[in-house]
Amino acid sequence: MLSAANIFIKYGDRTLLDRVSFTIGEKERIGLVGRNGAGKSTLLKVIAGNIRPDDGNIQRPTASTLGFLHQDMSIPKGKTVMEEAMTAFDETKRIEKRLAEIHKELEVRTDYESDAYMDLLTEMSDLDHHFHLLDGVNTQGEAEKILKGLGFKQSDFTRLTDEFSGGWQMRIELAKMLLQRPDFLLLDEPTNHLDIESIIWLEEFLQNYEGSVVVISHDKTFLDNVTKRTIEIELGKVYDYKANYSKYVELRAERREKMSAAANNQQKVIDQMEKTISRFMAKANKTTMAQSMQKKLDKIDRIEVDEVDTSTMNIHWPDCPRSGVIVAEVKDLSKSYGSLNVLNHVDLTLERGQRVAFVGQNGMGKTTLAKMIVNHLQPTSGEVKIGHNVHIGYYAQNQAEELNPKITLLETMENHSPPEMRTKLRNVLGSFLFSGEDQDKKVSVLSGGERARLAMACLLLRPINFLVLDEPTNHLDMLSKEVLKAAINEFEGTLLVVSHDRDFMAEMTTTTVEFRDKKLHTYLGDVNYFLEKRKLDNMRDVELATKSSTVVAQQKALNNDERKAMQRTIATAEKKVEQLEAKISDIESRMALSDFYQRPDSQKVLDEYAKLKAELDGAMMEWMEAQEALG
Repeated sequence: MLSAANIFIKYGDRTLLDRVSFTIGEKERIGLVGRNGAGKSTLLKVIAGNIRPDDGNIQRPTASTLGFLHQDMSIPKGKTVMEEAMTAFDETKRIEKRLAEIHKELEVRTDYESDAYMDLLTEMSDLDHHFHLLDGVNTQGEAEKILKGLGFKQSDFTRLTDEFSGGWQMRIELAKMLLQRPDFLLLDEPTNHLDIESIIWLEEFLQNYEGSVVVISHDKTFLDNVTKRTIEIELGKVYDYKANYSKYVELRAERREKMSAAANNQQKVIDQMEKTISRFMAKANKTTMAQSMQKKLDKIDRIEVDEVDTSTMNIHWPDCPRSGVIVAEVKDLSKSYGSLNVLNHVDLTLERGQRVAFVGQNGMGKTTLAKMIVNHLQPTSGEVKIGHNVHIGYYAQNQAEELNPKITLLETMENHSPPEMRTKLRNVLGSFLFSGEDQDKKVSVLSGGERARLAMACLLLRPINFLVLDEPTNHLDMLSKEVLKAAINEFEGTLLVVSHDRDFMAEMTTTTVEFRDKKLHTYLGDVNYFLEKRKLDNMRDVELATKSSTVVAQQKALNNDERKAMQRTIATAEKKVEQLEAKISDIESRMALSDFYQRPDSQKVLDEYAKLKAELDGAMMEWMEAQEALG
């Protein structure tokens, strides 16, 4: 058992964790939930020993092991995927060595009744148990099974870890952690970099896991399928529910309703007693009775209804002129990365006021087409035409990660703002829950959810009538998702949204476009209508059912010449990325000068900056997809 006792953490004037206590028992499955910035990740870091609390302590059995997957992990370079995965068994080797030492020592000791002898037997038992949990006799087979479960192919095992993107490197770290099978497994947003099939595999793995699991996730389905207990962090306190996420939401509402009713009833009694005391104190012959009643009143244990952080973003879309009837038109469009064809002669027309969802398996071209529609990526053939008077607002899948970490929130807004909005930037930041001194913080100190809010704020600085959102709910907490959905439902322009989040997309769109077999398949209804038509239960099943054998066949069919061509594509993209990053860095240095915005060419420089960022985005996408195609 692991216990957290009176954990207290304060940052400046803000109390993040206010003497919280709880225990984690054997084989427990716990979801850690709360608003962005509530302290979830901090609490995991305290449990893992990465940071020390201002007060309180964490206790767990001496021989127990702990693994912590967090968002800032990095792996060493120079090893293959399999070599790096096998480092997970360094612990197995250490246990084997220690067991051998204990066996040798027990052969010569005769103090069978001593505490030292009993401690040695206990250590041997614990180590032997953990060794079998690690399945030390079949390390290679276990490594292959888990790597494949997380989406790696057999051909990936001999590739250097350096060749993989950050998301895939995180999968390697997760694989190592699962191979180590720690007694306490802490996972901070483990599904962020996984595709749907890998998420399902991870769910099944964790359901049968021998140790205890504590997970932070904004994926409701994942939490419901994995956890059986929910710990909520709210305004520095923790509330414990013996239920998965969906049931927790119900229980939380019931608890607050009962507490509120009890507090109201108690207050009525207190008010009545106070009135009686006031009347009695005015009469000399009843002063003693009033004093007695006051003592009784003072002893009442007041019912306090828990505070709730109800602060939410205030998303207000700027007024924008009406667009033409045809907002965007895709004609005979194809897109290939090297020899990998993603989209093949597709057509799509988006009309004013239409609300469209892109769905389908990862890698089928949803993001690719969205990028081509907003002119962040060029088609291999065919064309995209944008209609009359269309003003595009685009939120990219990695929008929050693209923010410059070295500048402040206010400076970030200034870099994205037209001149006429400069005086309103602090108000806009305030409406996205960044007020006062928060606005002068560096972007680097923000959490993932806070960065997502900042990126969303930047989107509202210019009038838009065509809103394109690619995975906008990444890093947002549950309440922020609801607020964003409500705001999108109020948006009067044309909407295009790419998402795997069924709860988020339900009743948001009127048309669903499924990407399958390099073609587009249109359904005249929202995501639930689409699912009903496909006779599937949820978006995860859609991802599995639409797994295209075409892509697999293409990967298998790559001959030597094609592989060389793909490698050339990768090398060209890498060189382009380096060149673009150098140009962007140079412009950012110029933008940092105090008189930059007073210079006559500042707007021209800003336009060039935006163009380069868009080109970099396209180059990075081309590099990543070519890497995956190469296999």
